[in-house]
Amino acid sequence: MSDHEKSTDSASAQRGGDEGALLSRVRLIEDQPLESRAAAFAHVHDELQTMLEGAEPRDR
Repeated sequence: MSDHEKSTDSASAQRGGDEGALLSRVRLIEDQPLESRAAAFAHVHDELQTMLEGAEPRDR
């Protein structure tokens, strides 16, 4: 396996873990009272936006 393939596999595994963590977090938020949910979802939105703005562009 080449170094590129290894790094691609590692990145895919990381994204999968990140997605699982995000889904778990969303499920926890959904169980909260409405007033708390709005603030929690706004916080998640801000975090995701910061991550996306700091991410390097993908090759197309």
